[in-house]
Amino acid sequence: MPEMPSQPERVVEQGPEPEVARALALLPELPDLGALSVDAHAHLDMLDDPVGALERSARAGLALVATIVDLTESPETTLDGVEEWRTQAAERLRPDGLVPPEVRLVVGWHPHNAKAHSEALLERLRELAADPRVGAIGEVGLDFHYDHSPRDDQRASFRMHVELAHETGLPVIVHLREAHEEGAATLAEVGVPPGGCVIHCFTEGPELAERFLDMGCSISFAGPVTFPKAHQLREAAAVVPLDRLLVETDCPFLTPHPYRGRTNEPAFAVLNAEAVAAAKAIAPAAVASAALENARVLFGRGERL
Repeated sequence: MPEMPSQPERVVEQGPEPEVARALALLPELPDLGALSVDAHAHLDMLDDPVGALERSARAGLALVATIVDLTESPETTLDGVEEWRTQAAERLRPDGLVPPEVRLVVGWHPHNAKAHSEALLERLRELAADPRVGAIGEVGLDFHYDHSPRDDQRASFRMHVELAHETGLPVIVHLREAHEEGAATLAEVGVPPGGCVIHCFTEGPELAERFLDMGCSISFAGPVTFPKAHQLREAAAVVPLDRLLVETDCPFLTPHPYRGRTNEPAFAVLNAEAVAAAKAIAPAAVASAALENARVLFGRGERL
C-alpha cells in the first residue's frame, strides 16, 4: 500500500488576550488623523478602567495624555497608580508594537472645591509642583454656573493658583463657566504665567477666543466642537493659530458626536481634532501634529517632552 502523504500540522491561531479583546471591543470606529496627537485634559481617575483607556488611546494614535489630579478628591488614586496603569497598558500593547502615551499630571483643585482651601493643602501643592511628572497647575478658575463654592472663595483660589504658576514656572489650566469676562480680567491683572495658560474646554465664540489669544493664552477644544449646533465654537476654532491650539476630551465628560451618551475617554480626542481641522479647512494631520507639539512644550517643565 502506498504511503499516505503526511497531513500538514494544523495551526490554531490564538486570539488576543482577554483584556486586550475587551479593550478592542470598546474601541469604536475612529478617524485616522495621519499623525500622532494628544488629549490635553483628561480625568483618568474617574474612568472605570484607566489601563484600558490608555491602551485604546495608543491604538487611536495618541502620544500624550494630561490628567487632572485634584488634591481635594482622592489624589493618591492617580499619584500612586499612574505608573502601574502605563505598565499594564504597555504589556497589552507590546505584541502589536505599540506603546502607551506619556502621561503628565496637572495638580491643583477645581473651582467647585475652592472652599476646601487650607494652608496644608497649599503646601502639598507646592511640594507636588516640584514632581517631574507634573506638567501644569490646575484645573482652576471660576464656575458661576454651579457655584458649588462661594464666588469669593473661587476668586481667591483662582488668583492663588495663577500666582503659584508664576512662582513655579509651570503653566496654568483654566476652567471658566459663565465667568469668562471676570476670568479674563483676573488673568489680565495677575498676568498670564510665563509657562503658559490654557483656556480648557473652550465653548465661546471667536471674539472671546481672540481676546484670550491676545493675552498670550492657548485655547483647547473638547467634545462640544463636534456638536452639530456648535457653529460659533467652530468659528472660534477657525481663528486659533496652530501654535496656540490644543485638543482634549475632559473625559469622562463631554463625549463627542457621534458617540454622545457613552462614557468619554482619551481615544475620542481624535474626533475633536478632526472637527477642529474641518473648521480650519486644513488636513487633520496638521491639527494633530500641532496640538501634540504644543502639549509637549507646554507640559515639558521648560523642555520639550
